[in-house]
Amino acid sequence: MASATFDYAPLFRPGLPAPAGKWSGLAKYNFVGGNNDADQVPVDGLVAASTAVLQREGHTLATYGLAHGPQGYRPLRDFLTKKLQRDAGIACTVDDILVTSGSLQAIDLVNGVFLARGDTAIIEQECYQGSINRLTRLGVNTIGIPLDRDGMRMDALSNVLDDLKRRGIRAKYVYTIPTVQNPTGSIMPETRRAELLKLSEMHGVPVFEDDCYADLIWDGKRPPAIYAMSRNGGVVHIGSFSKSIAPALRSGYIVAGWDVLSRALAIKTDGGSGALEQMVLAEYCAPHFAGHVTDLTRGLRTKLDTLMETLAEQFGTSAEFDEPKGGIFLWVKLPDNVDTLKLYQPALKAGVAINPGPEWSVDKSYSKSWMRLCFASPTLDEIREGVAALAEVCRNEFGVPTRSANVARGR
Repeated sequence: MASATFDYAPLFRPGLPAPAGKWSGLAKYNFVGGNNDADQVPVDGLVAASTAVLQREGHTLATYGLAHGPQGYRPLRDFLTKKLQRDAGIACTVDDILVTSGSLQAIDLVNGVFLARGDTAIIEQECYQGSINRLTRLGVNTIGIPLDRDGMRMDALSNVLDDLKRRGIRAKYVYTIPTVQNPTGSIMPETRRAELLKLSEMHGVPVFEDDCYADLIWDGKRPPAIYAMSRNGGVVHIGSFSKSIAPALRSGYIVAGWDVLSRALAIKTDGGSGALEQMVLAEYCAPHFAGHVTDLTRGLRTKLDTLMETLAEQFGTSAEFDEPKGGIFLWVKLPDNVDTLKLYQPALKAGVAINPGPEWSVDKSYSKSWMRLCFASPTLDEIREGVAALAEVCRNEFGVPTRSANVARGR
């Protein structure tokens, strides 16, 4: 006789998030997540790099950290010091860099160093979902700062910091994605970065700078990183290879002073981030990174143009957006009567996956009619077909758009 299934439910820790659903595969028209263009992953170069570095250094896999210490593979950190100086104006040494298992681990480590339940963190009102969700699970008081076309608004930040000061509260950090913001695609100008640093110094609140999308800028020009502009070291900087090389490699990094990195190392108890990824990235990136990113952004720009043209054709004036300055996302505003959380399920049934706006905002009512579309993963034909299918679903559910492909449509 078969025994009853063991009941784990009474043993689960209180406060766990809702259980994950079983993965059922990617949608036919997949505009979600941070996936990149599969055709532009430099597979041949990564294969050659993998073979070369394993033949040369494969025996070091016998040692935790490859005998390069807990901060990560030395050649990869060497590459990063040069890249950060060239691209972001950051002057740092290998000792200022901690390699992590993607930028998500970097966020977890920074949060682990600074945040306790009941603390206050300041972030952008529309922001990376992973950052928002982590703060919620930690029980942190999260304050969202509105954005404009130049990123986080400094007048709003100043008001919030002044109010907190009057109440005797010191925020633990100001989190920002200043260079190709997620989801809006804006780039904070250098003058505003200087304003942010002034407010940071005035109130004694550090800046947490997430630079994960900064490699993917259409014209290749960016302001210096906030970390590079800081005079007192009050900035923690993180980055990633997920968007520039491949998200599945799970390689990111933190740039900070030893006072912060020493604390992060003390809670990084994974035995070291993936060694193979670090070795292959270092081998590949040193000679090829800049050329690869140039080709990658050229292809992504073509996909963005196709997405914007197709939205204009299928949705007309019902879809509003500012052209992003880089990256892989388009932040789209639909008419106020459209609830993108309610649009999500019928769209998915039609084979179209979108990210509803409220998942990327701390102001759920403001973002109700917004959606984030990732244009990197689908092909050009999939972008055209998927947007047309989405317009049809939106029309059936909410009565908009009333015109598509220059033809009046009934509900």
